[in-house]
Amino acid sequence: MKALLKNASLALALVLTTVALNAQKTDNTVMVGGEAMFPKKNIVENAVNSKAHTTLVAAVQAAGLVETLQGAGPFTVFAPVNDAFENLPAGTVETLLKPENKATLTKVLTYHVVAGRFDFDAIAQKLKKGENTLKTVSGGTLTFMMNGPRNIVLKDENGNTANISTYDVYQSNGVIHSVDAVLLPKM
Repeated sequence: MKALLKNASLALALVLTTVALNAQKTDNTVMVGGEAMFPKKNIVENAVNSKAHTTLVAAVQAAGLVETLQGAGPFTVFAPVNDAFENLPAGTVETLLKPENKATLTKVLTYHVVAGRFDFDAIAQKLKKGENTLKTVSGGTLTFMMNGPRNIVLKDENGNTANISTYDVYQSNGVIHSVDAVLLPKM
């Protein structure tokens, strides 16, 4: 009887684990920075859990954009990973985070945000139609190009490029794509 109960318990645990993993797959949960990004949470609720985006989160807080990115949206955020900020010239991040540079920081951050929900398929569809730009919330323009069948590259107004390293991280108020470089608007 004990063996039967033990086997039944193991079988139940296996079934529950399988159900949980399948639920994760069907609800479009994506792992970013070692943490699950849940589509029922908003951009900020998910971003604060990503170990790969701690610099971005600190910058969003310093710029006072938390409430905006918790709003209804939808927003598409091209979210630079920590390494992207580390690749900026020495002292850049520290300078941008100073209170007196809040307007510049806000312009840089909102240059990474587009109004609307643009996942990989939506951007690829625009490219097929010959449309390769999106207007950012800051008023600038991002240019997109395909680099292979499943890789989109972004170009900022200064000619710098960023690769999307993680696509289609769906949020309750939009979608996030992790990018490997900080994009800069014309200043």
